[in-house]
Amino acid sequence: MTGTPPTSENKVRWTGWNWPFFEPRHRELAARLAKHTPLHATEPGTAAELEKRARASLAEIAANGLLDIVVPQADERGERRIDVRALCLVREYLGYYDLLGDTMFSMQGIGTAALWMSGNPALQEQYLGPCRRGERIAAFALTEPDTGSDAAAIATTARRDGDTFVLNGRKTYITNAGIADHYMVVARTDEAPGARGLSLFMVDADTPGLQVGAPIDIIAPHPLAGLEFHDCKVPASHMIGSPGQGFKAAMATFDIFRASVGAAGVGAARRALDECVAHVKERHLFGKSMAELDGVRSRLADMATDVDTAALTVYRAAWAKDVTGERCAREVSMAKLVGSEAATRVVDAAVQLFGGRGITKGYIVEQLYRDVRGMRIYEGASEVQRIIIARSLLA
Repeated sequence: MTGTPPTSENKVRWTGWNWPFFEPRHRELAARLAKHTPLHATEPGTAAELEKRARASLAEIAANGLLDIVVPQADERGERRIDVRALCLVREYLGYYDLLGDTMFSMQGIGTAALWMSGNPALQEQYLGPCRRGERIAAFALTEPDTGSDAAAIATTARRDGDTFVLNGRKTYITNAGIADHYMVVARTDEAPGARGLSLFMVDADTPGLQVGAPIDIIAPHPLAGLEFHDCKVPASHMIGSPGQGFKAAMATFDIFRASVGAAGVGAARRALDECVAHVKERHLFGKSMAELDGVRSRLADMATDVDTAALTVYRAAWAKDVTGERCAREVSMAKLVGSEAATRVVDAAVQLFGGRGITKGYIVEQLYRDVRGMRIYEGASEVQRIIIARSLLA
């Protein structure tokens, strides 16, 4: 992929590590990340290449011990908890270098969080270790063809039949569908109307009655497909938590990971800014370096301000989540909103500064332009985040 070779020195000099949000362990993690550049820099072209690249990225992340952050081990009191600031640091790093790798990293956490928060010990023993080692690929199945942001309107059903639940319905836009070894599936068990009638199930990929649809080809490389459930029988012991608690478990998961979407956006925006700084120093217009043009300098200043504003919002939310250990819906929604929207603006500005090269396949800013667009949609669209923030103000 054509672009400025990123250097560890650029990352080590990032002054954000000295912000008061971080503790020594976070600075040590950031310094460790800065010494390593992911090996996978080319964009996969075919579905087979995408799967191969996704698996390779996950294996590399696991080998570096990073999955310990998103699939936490029990502490001396038997409790598990994600360090959200560490999660955000890793996602910013992966957003800078490899957004497909970021997807694989985050989904290992999203596809296991409800299990360690409220699953039974037998399931925890069976699934968490292999996911932490990267031996199993996790996925989370929430979205349906007729329900996007309105998760409470889920129509997939789970009917109790003795010691099993029988699932019927369809899911779509499921990350890792087709390559995952298990799916966390939200389905309706009808204990109550709306969101209170949803439950969560661990469904193995090879369960009879579960079918994976054709890959969904979106603007950026992403392992994505739909799922169908046709009288798919799941052991009752594979329900995660209590009946009717599925929506609550999903929201608790997103409360951990939404801020980190903003962090991935910060990483992508920071990469776009670095690419632009190098580009305008080398590129000449009207007999002088682009870096000497006031308009270019003004654009770079706006980009840098956007990056730091987003980073401050993200790490403020991560700090709040870590320190309080409570729901921080307002803060994490702000982090997701500000981080994803800033990434879009900064990358768009980078495309403009690169001119024709900015929309040419093979240039990193063109890839980033496609990569960051989905951030404003998944895990709750920007409009949903604004609703959450406004509700908190009006409560």
